[in-house]
Amino acid sequence: MIKLVALIPLFPLIGFVINGFFGKKISKAMSGGIASLSVFASLIVSVGVFMELQGSESKTHVVNVFSWITSGMLNVPFEFLVDPLSTVFLLIITGIGFLIHVYSIGYMHDDEGFARFFTYMNLFVFFMLLLVLGNNFLITFVGWEGVGLCSYLLIGFWFKNTAYNNAAKKAFIMNRIGDLGFLLGIILIFINFGSITYGEVFDKAGTVSVSTITTIALLLFVGAIGKSAQLPLYTWLPDAMAGPTPVSALIHAATMVTAGIFMVARANVFYSISAVASETVAIVGVVTAVFAATIGLLQNDIKKILAYSTVSQLGLMFLGLGVGAYSSSVFHVTTHAFFKALLFLGAGSVIHAMGGEQDIRKMGGLSSKIKITFITMLIGTIAISGIPPFSGFFSKDEILAHTYEHSKTLWFFGMLASMMTVFYMFRLMFLTFFGKFRGTHAQEHHLHESPPSMTFPLIVLAILSVIGGVLGFPEFWNLPNWMHHNLEPIVLRPNYSILSHETEWSLMGIAVAAALAVAYFAYLMFEKYKVLPADREEQLKPWQRLIYNKYYVDEIYDAVIRKPLDGISKVLHSVVDKELIDGLVNGVGSSVKLVGASVRYFQNGNIGFYLMNMVLGVVLIILLTFIIR
Repeated sequence: MIKLVALIPLFPLIGFVINGFFGKKISKAMSGGIASLSVFASLIVSVGVFMELQGSESKTHVVNVFSWITSGMLNVPFEFLVDPLSTVFLLIITGIGFLIHVYSIGYMHDDEGFARFFTYMNLFVFFMLLLVLGNNFLITFVGWEGVGLCSYLLIGFWFKNTAYNNAAKKAFIMNRIGDLGFLLGIILIFINFGSITYGEVFDKAGTVSVSTITTIALLLFVGAIGKSAQLPLYTWLPDAMAGPTPVSALIHAATMVTAGIFMVARANVFYSISAVASETVAIVGVVTAVFAATIGLLQNDIKKILAYSTVSQLGLMFLGLGVGAYSSSVFHVTTHAFFKALLFLGAGSVIHAMGGEQDIRKMGGLSSKIKITFITMLIGTIAISGIPPFSGFFSKDEILAHTYEHSKTLWFFGMLASMMTVFYMFRLMFLTFFGKFRGTHAQEHHLHESPPSMTFPLIVLAILSVIGGVLGFPEFWNLPNWMHHNLEPIVLRPNYSILSHETEWSLMGIAVAAALAVAYFAYLMFEKYKVLPADREEQLKPWQRLIYNKYYVDEIYDAVIRKPLDGISKVLHSVVDKELIDGLVNGVGSSVKLVGASVRYFQNGNIGFYLMNMVLGVVLIILLTFIIR
């Protein structure tokens, strides 16, 4: 089955081609069915590859597809790497991707761009699979750029809206900033190792100076910062909520934004060698986690709350990577894919029921109207809050435990981010599903549960959010931590002393008690005492206004970066381009025209004039000859 791994990205590519060329000529049911079945076919092959790898003695298999680039010293075969890390991501991408495709059939049913939507979705899945399967940095980079392109297309899917187009351009440009760092890192890898194939590079990592490894690792991390929305390149992700909700679930919760996590985990050899790079990853991660969590506290757009939650959770994953807990971060990627895809799709179901409304201030009392959506979103909220026995508890606890061993300060801020996560998620739940309905009469009349094509993925993801913790039980429970043992051949084991059972239980107890206390506080605030968000920004206190406006980061970027660049561009256009360059080009043309106008008098067609000039020329030549002698 491993030899058939090339079929995994091929199926979505076929779906992309069919919908791209014939989508408008076939029915919506067939278009959505082809797109969904293509991803399902990839899921079946992925499961087969995963099962064969589990039973194989060798945990690393390279499948050569064709000879790709051969130029001088550069030899880049088109190869796929099948190992525990890539197979875990294969299951996440194809499994969650299939559920979201099915959900999209119902969600996008009335959209005029139905076939175009599934065309883009299939293309995205193809590039994401290419990213995680590539056996060298270049194939990964092709997938990396491809998902960036698809993100641009899907965020700006409703292109008639100028604001959505601006959000798409913002995502594309900010990703390009990070991608430049990634590309420079790849070039530096080739210069120092003479290869960009993973196995060859990592085997030689110890032969290069630590400073060089640090530079490479930091450049690769710049790429991860852009793709995985970390400070300072995070602002594109909340704006990316302009795209349809299934896009938010697939690209901005479960797959694309985790590409940076995958890349750092894949290059864990570099980060294990460079303490500076690892510490940078951890600090950026924890600062982003806390920063984004504070913004989520006062947002009122249901999708924006989840967007900042995603940025914060990605920060926790980078914190785990930075302290060397690579398998724990991949574990959290997996559980996060379950409950965050569930929450985004649940939010889409709420928006569908509310006739397009996304403001939680205009909701309330929906628990009895859309029961399946309410129950599944409650499960997702409990999971992301880290309350046992749901999946998020196990993965988040692992990261925090390893962080505690590394740095008590980083652990404290990681806990702070987790507590804020509990608050804003239960705030979302109480304001959306409890109390009295605060919308219009027309919205209340429109309330209804979503169709089965939308509720079925919610139920499946809710089940996974409940049982996902079995992938990584704490080892001190004397239970197998499957994720850790599965990834052990690929990622280096953290060089920590084993925490005592008492410390483990204490940390676990603190985390659970804090989560329950914050959840109860949210209950008192929004359910018992019926505190409602302010209707107008003027009603907020200054510190609340600061958080509500996202610390004015976009405005700062606008004032410090965009406007000066616009001013420089105008100067360059008016002075350098129009006056200097255009003046030079136009001057050359005018000079040629002037010379031509003068010379044409010598070409008057008078033979006598030509003979006189010839005689004068001969005389001049003779005189010059005598002068020179």
